Amino acid sequence: MQVDHDLSHANTLALPSRAERFWLARCESDVVRGVELANRHDWGITVLGGGSNVLLPPLVGGLTLRADLAEVSFATGEEGAVHVEVGAGADWHALVRRCVERELWGIENLALIPGLAGAAPIQNIGAYGVEIADVLDWVELVDRRDGRPRRLSREACGLGYRDSVFKRELANQVVITRLGLILSTRPSPRLDYGALGERVSDPSSAQAIFEAVCAIRREKLPDPVVTPNAGSFFKNPLVSRARADGLLSEAPTMPHYPQPDGRVKLAAGWLIDQCGLRGLRKGAFGVHDRQALVLVHFGGGTLAELLSFSEEIVDTVHATFGVVLEREPRSIQTAVA
Repeated sequence: MQVDHDLSHANTLALPSRAERFWLARCESDVVRGVELANRHDWGITVLGGGSNVLLPPLVGGLTLRADLAEVSFATGEEGAVHVEVGAGADWHALVRRCVERELWGIENLALIPGLAGAAPIQNIGAYGVEIADVLDWVELVDRRDGRPRRLSREACGLGYRDSVFKRELANQVVITRLGLILSTRPSPRLDYGALGERVSDPSSAQAIFEAVCAIRREKLPDPVVTPNAGSFFKNPLVSRARADGLLSEAPTMPHYPQPDGRVKLAAGWLIDQCGLRGLRKGAFGVHDRQALVLVHFGGGTLAELLSFSEEIVDTVHATFGVVLEREPRSIQTAVA
């Protein structure tokens, strides 16, 4: 265990932060030991993965735990199914690339999403019409409440749009250690979201889709290593059909995506852009000049300044369109040991 551990380079927004105590778990038994230690001393536990979707406070109290389990294995199932077991510490994009190289279908649209595999079900990561919910089979975890390993089925994970049981009933209660995915050797291209279909050279090739997604994301999104950011800072809002129709009557070209439950998903980046905020900079933070959904950190800023800047954007969009934007990155509370 390390004390007073610097987390400034452990979050892609590069916010200044320190962990009161830090525990690196390299196997499941290490995770169990870390949980037992925190329980024994009544410390709060903060699970930190790649730091690509979190807002860290200046001090993270209690025990900050990272599960550095990166093994990946493949097993052939029936009717073209391939079962993939992934450690929570595996790099997500590297996993997608590895699966595509094996000509496996199911997550090629999720290329270049930053972060580690363990965070994928928490956020129910998604892009270009595909979510982790489409391929997830199970999640293994260590329960903070009793220190025991458990396995949850996909149904028990309660996955929704950027949501899961891990953000609700099980928030701060578990440490994810491993995922089970079901991919397929049978082609199943999903090309009906945005302009992806126009960019794919061969729809029968998962590799071609993977490359098209990477190219689009690199064109639109800044590299967090070069320009610190947390990817999409706001969720795409879901509104009623009536509300969407009202907005479309005033802005017929507004991107909109009808959902199975009757609601309509709007493009948060488009709403921000239409408010004239793309490229806006205030102090250490700004709206990216190519993708208005991304807030970037130019250096020297604080979490309080970032939250204030983001609230100005929320207020402007609400005043203009009557739509409330929600933050996508997970906010880590300043725990007390």
